[in-house]
Amino acid sequence: MSQAPDTGREPVVTPVRVVIGLCLVAPFVAMLWVGSYAKTDPVLIGIPFFYWYQMLWVLISTALTMIAYKLWQRDQRARKASKGGAEQ
Repeated sequence: MSQAPDTGREPVVTPVRVVIGLCLVAPFVAMLWVGSYAKTDPVLIGIPFFYWYQMLWVLISTALTMIAYKLWQRDQRARKASKGGAEQ
């Protein structure tokens, strides 16, 4: 196998970007796996599990998207700084 030539660029797939991807994919997986929440019990304040589980994921998705965005901003700032182009 041949190795890719060293272009001096940072790798595109980094651990931070993997975490960002997981934050963005988790809500989709949770909502597409219907068998995990297609039931009525347990009931919370008279609301069947099916409904409150989905509403809970609205809040979780918001938090995960915010985390992904903040990580992305930090990653972009770090990349600019490593290139010597950090202008504030």
